[in-house]
Order: sequence, then structure tokens, then C-alpha cells
Amino acid sequence: MKKKAFPDIPAGADKVLLHTCCAPCSSAIVECLMQHGITPVIYYCNPNIFPAGEYRIRKDECTRYARALGLEIIEADYNHEAWLRLMKGMEDEPERGGRCLRCFRMRLADTARYAAEHGFKLISTTLASSRWKSLEQINEAGREATAPYPEVTFWEQNWRKGGLSERRIALIREYGFYNQQYCGCEFSMRKPDERALPQLPSSGPVSS
Repeated sequence: MKKKAFPDIPAGADKVLLHTCCAPCSSAIVECLMQHGITPVIYYCNPNIFPAGEYRIRKDECTRYARALGLEIIEADYNHEAWLRLMKGMEDEPERGGRCLRCFRMRLADTARYAAEHGFKLISTTLASSRWKSLEQINEAGREATAPYPEVTFWEQNWRKGGLSERRIALIREYGFYNQQYCGCEFSMRKPDERALPQLPSSGPVSS
């Protein structure tokens, strides 16, 4: 892949704690970061994902990709019940609505906390690669997450540009990634009457 230029790379950055939602979204971003001499440490913090089987498959795919590239992956606590309590009253919000912003805030706040506790100066998120998500909401949540930690910076980046969307498609095919059909939570199914459990593959990656 041709090296992409990102003029807004934070000065002196050589490592980033990368909040990662799934392997397809992270694939081209991780590759690009490494090409620019930045080592991503994968932070898998996704208590929103439902059901637990779906969560494990997405986590295992992230782990498989990280291991293939020799990268570290860190799994945060999976507490879907706590996430549900936080989303109470917002179940019927549309995509890009208030529920999504609250979800971003929760996950990025945990990412920023971990970064501060473990010496990371920079965080970012692969959520910003999805055309289904609001960049404004993601950046707002990221800025709020790092506000309590002056030593930690949120890297605002539109990860859809610079050929990364096209490269993502190629990497999904190359690695045969499980490519999910919904955001992750039970409220992001396409229609209210489709809130049954999604059909998962009969076999998947070996769990870490």
C-alpha cells in the first residue's frame, strides 16, 4: 500500500492507545499508523456489543490481526449490564443520536483513564472510520474523555480519508475478517422488529 500522508500527526508521536471497535474498522488504520512509524496498542473496550458471542467473535478477530502484526492488544472489562443501565431511556434513539454520543463517552472515558494510568500520551479511536458514525460526536466524546488528564491528548482524525476506506475493503478480503452487519448493541438493529439475536458463524477464530 502506498504510504498515506497525514499532516496533522501529533508532533513526536510514536505510540498511540487505539480504541478499537472491530478488526474491519481498525485494519487500514493500524497498517497506516505503522507505516508512519507509530505503534498502535489496541484497546478493546466495547461493553455495548451484544450478545456475548458477538463480542467474543469481534474481540478474537482483533486479536488475530494484532498478533499477525506483532502488536499488543488489551481487553477492557466487558460489562454489558452497566452499559445498559447507562443507556436507560435512550433505547429508541436513532443512529447518530444521543445514545451513540453517550456510548462514545463511556468507551473513550475508559480509554483515556487507561492511557493516563499506563503512561500513554495519545489516544484515538477507530470509530472515526465508520460512515455510520458522527465525527462530531466522536471528537466531542474524545475531548471530554481526555479533559481530566492534561498529559493525554485525543487525536482527532477522519480515518475515512486518504484511501483508507478502499484499503479497508482490501484487508477485509485479505484476512477474511468477520464483517458484522450492525453497530454492536441490540438497539442498533436495522428495524425494531429485528431485535432478535444475530446469527453468528458456526465456527470462528480460536479464542485468545
